[in-house]
Amino acid sequence: MLMEDLRDALRSRHYSRRTEQAYCLWVKRFLHFHGMQHPDDLWEADVNEFLTSLAVDENVAASTQTQALSALLFLYRHVIGRELGEFDGLIRARKTTRLPVVMTRGEVHAVLEHLEGDRRLGASLLYGSGLRLMECLQLRVQDVDFARCEITVRDGKGGKDRVTMMPSSLAESLSAHVGKVRRIHDRDLDDGWGRVQLPSALDRKYPNAPREFRWQWLFPQERRWVNRQTRQQGRHHMHPTVLQRSFKEAVRRSHIDKHVGCHTLRHSFATHLLESGYDIRTIQELLGHKSVNTTMIYTHVLNKGGRGVRSPLDGA
Repeated sequence: MLMEDLRDALRSRHYSRRTEQAYCLWVKRFLHFHGMQHPDDLWEADVNEFLTSLAVDENVAASTQTQALSALLFLYRHVIGRELGEFDGLIRARKTTRLPVVMTRGEVHAVLEHLEGDRRLGASLLYGSGLRLMECLQLRVQDVDFARCEITVRDGKGGKDRVTMMPSSLAESLSAHVGKVRRIHDRDLDDGWGRVQLPSALDRKYPNAPREFRWQWLFPQERRWVNRQTRQQGRHHMHPTVLQRSFKEAVRRSHIDKHVGCHTLRHSFATHLLESGYDIRTIQELLGHKSVNTTMIYTHVLNKGGRGVRSPLDGA
C-alpha cells in the first residue's frame, strides 16, 4: 500500500518513470535497513543513520547519497505528510569531480563504421546532435524537421523541450529510414494494429492520433508488443540495450581501449564543438543544460587548454 501511494504521488506530479523506479528502490532499501518498520515510526535520526551507512559502509558517490535523500524527503513530504527536520551529524559522501571520457573524431568515425542500419543511424544522432540515449530512442517522426535541419527533443531531462541540430550529412539516410518506418506502420495498420502510446493521455483527447504516422517512434522495435489484458498489439521504441550492446561490440572491433559507451558520443559532441570555436552558451542550449557550469566541464578536456597553453617540452 505504501509503495502504491508513493508511485501515485510521483505520477501525479509527472516525475519520469526512471525517477519513479529509483525513488521506489531507495524507499525499499530504507525500509529493509530498519527491519521493515513503517516510515511513520521512523524519524530524522533513522534517516540519518541510513544515509550515513551509505557513505561509510557502502562508500557510495555523493550523487547517489543525494538521490537517496531526495527519495526519502519526497516520501515523507508527499506520502507520509510530514516534513523532516535537521540531519545533525550526517556524514556526507565526498563529492568528486570526474572529467568525461572523450573520443577523438577518428575514433568516433571508426566506431560508426562498425555499426549498421538503425544502430548506426541512432549512434550518429547521439554524436551529431548531442542527444542522450533515451532522447534519441524516444524521438517521433514529427520531431525531425528536414526543412529546417532541426530535431526537437520533447520532455527531455527535467521535463524540458529543446531544439538541436540535425546533421545535414544524415538527411538522406534519415529520410530513407523514415520511409522504412512508414512501410512498417502501413503493414501494422493493414494487420489491424498500428497504435502507439502517446504522452500525457493525449490518446483520450485525440482518439485517432495513436494511429497517425507522425506520432510513430522514429526507432520502432522489431516486434510488436501485446497487451496481455486487451490483446492489442503495438510497437514501442527500440530498447536502449539494443543500441548499447551494438555500440559496445563496435568499440571492441575498433580496438579502442578507452572506457566508452553511448553517452560518450554526447561528451564528444560538446568537446568537438568547443574545439571548433563555438561559444559555451550555444553548446549549453544544444545540450539542454540548466546551468552553464555543467557545460563548463568540457573546457577541461580540450587538448589545447583554456588559453592554448603549450608544454615547455614542445619548445618556445
